[in-house]
Amino acid sequence: MNKKSRSIKLSVVMPAYNEEKTIKEIIKKVKAVKIPKEIIIIDDGSKDSTREILKGIKESDIRIFLNRKNVGKSYSVRRGIKEARGDIIIIQDADLEYDPQDYYKLVRPILEGSSKVVYGTRFPKTKKMPSLLNKFFIGNRVLTFLANLLYDANITDEPTCYKTFDAKVLKSLDLKSNRFEFCPEVTAKVLKKGYKILEVPISYHPRTVAEGKKINWRDGLEAVWTLIKYRIID
Repeated sequence: MNKKSRSIKLSVVMPAYNEEKTIKEIIKKVKAVKIPKEIIIIDDGSKDSTREILKGIKESDIRIFLNRKNVGKSYSVRRGIKEARGDIIIIQDADLEYDPQDYYKLVRPILEGSSKVVYGTRFPKTKKMPSLLNKFFIGNRVLTFLANLLYDANITDEPTCYKTFDAKVLKSLDLKSNRFEFCPEVTAKVLKKGYKILEVPISYHPRTVAEGKKINWRDGLEAVWTLIKYRIID
């Protein structure tokens, strides 16, 4: 990073729910990124030992918030955004599907002034696509198609976790979702405000439902409705 970027602070917003197997490792990986940052972790009423692990963390650059009960990932993300003090905000899942070493290329366009919103795409146009028998990939294609159709987004991966924002832009949005609708809601609202989404390729290591993946087909339908709804209303 250049000298100018060293004065810029990154806020990593990390919602967590029942991630006892991965929470320590993902924190380690995020801390290893050589960008000035704060890590904001929001535990969404975990039933395993995630909460106890987080309570044991006493580091000045990690701020931990505990929801009194399980409300939803999107609620936790919104809480993290509200608490963020950085100039750039990035969303980070508490599993190991995404690699924090990709932060460098995600924040660069914002630092250089070429974009206010950057998404990390798992499926760039130059990459071979997964099988259409993969139900999660089918859902991805539907949501990406709708974002492009309804909002002229011109993107390849709407539901990616790695969404990066100029903090002022993100905090200006009136976000209301609670469960898994954050991705389509924020996509719809940044595009309706006239911001273009820039994509950069990222690495991705998918996990299965058996390994802890929590999103299901009902959440997919809610995401579809969210994209349609915000095309119609403000």
